[in-house]
Amino acid sequence: MVQINANYLKLKAGDLVPEIGRRVAAYQAGHPDAKIIRMGIGDVTEPLPAVCVAAMHAAVDDMGRREDFRGYGPEQGYAWLREKIAARDFAARGCAIEADEIFVSDGSKCDTANILDILAPGRVNVIAVTDPVYPVYVDTNVMAGHTGEAREGAEYEGLVYLPTTAENGFAPPLSERRVDIVYLCSPNNPTGAALGRVDLERWVDYARRHETLILFDAAYEAYITDPSLPHSIYEIDGAREVAIEFRSFSKTAGFTGVRCALTVIPKTLTGTAENGERVDLHRLWMRRHTTKFNGVSYITQRAAEAVYSDEGRRQVRETIDFYMGNAKIIRKSLVALGLSVYGGVNAPYVWVKTPGGLTSWEFFDKLLGEAHVVGTPGSGFGQAGEGYFRLSSFNSRENVLEAMARLKEKVRL
Repeated sequence: MVQINANYLKLKAGDLVPEIGRRVAAYQAGHPDAKIIRMGIGDVTEPLPAVCVAAMHAAVDDMGRREDFRGYGPEQGYAWLREKIAARDFAARGCAIEADEIFVSDGSKCDTANILDILAPGRVNVIAVTDPVYPVYVDTNVMAGHTGEAREGAEYEGLVYLPTTAENGFAPPLSERRVDIVYLCSPNNPTGAALGRVDLERWVDYARRHETLILFDAAYEAYITDPSLPHSIYEIDGAREVAIEFRSFSKTAGFTGVRCALTVIPKTLTGTAENGERVDLHRLWMRRHTTKFNGVSYITQRAAEAVYSDEGRRQVRETIDFYMGNAKIIRKSLVALGLSVYGGVNAPYVWVKTPGGLTSWEFFDKLLGEAHVVGTPGSGFGQAGEGYFRLSSFNSRENVLEAMARLKEKVRL
């Protein structure tokens, strides 16, 4: 009889999305005429930038001509795309990242999970995550067996959680115990907080002193509006020696249904083998990437390349400004209701403190029942998310205005 990966049995039931669906369906069944507005989803709603659509059409035409046809492309990504990424996303911000340190992929969600393939299996590394947290970081570590007691004699169960709440300005505190790996997400999903230069300098300094690997998720960097905030961890001196960065075209250019992302692994980044030997992580990821991945399609990469044209940058900015306009409306409306509101300034998510001591799920039921508005309970992102609620700005302007009007008129706070 085949044996399964028992680590999957250790996963907590993925009950957030199913439970939201169950409650909404039950309410809709009892109130069939209710028009429910969903504001919890993290998916984009606006169409692709026109310049990307045009580039995809041209690429499809290429694929129909023998002289321009592309079969398997380079697994790491076409050089013409990686060079533009290196120049526009990194060199333009003073980051010394070369094109051959960039790996094009089909999603940062995939990459933040797959990176575990090149790190020690089992319970060797001590791993820290923020709380609340993007659930993928936790679940993929459980799948890989990176939980339980770490190191002989160490008092450590599961992952190290770093509470990230209003009390500390949603900036994750440095771990009191040494950790080997830490996940940082800025701008953050779900809190909407963005780490400042001083925050990132503290973490890079910590990582250099303790030889800690930082896994830096910058999927929402394009939503940063404060010019003083770093968009990349490589804007911090010394980060090339301690950090891997993940980026995505999903929310930046609306590619959630197209799939394109990138991971940066500097050649100066190393880890330690069992025998103590220093090993180049770039080489290991290249081996993993070229073995398990056949590359992002030519058509998709041409669309991604178009993002870096002058017109592409203008169109992308226009869409991001639209979503941030939604976020501004949500923030202003909730503040006017007397709620404590965070995020929504440098990120598309608004993080709300539930009023009157309501739990996250109680507030969910209240908004659903009184305003027919659906958000995401903060408790679904971890223990420190209890008592908070996430609303997304990815929606039509009509829905956002209608939802906020309903909250003002119908919700009793």
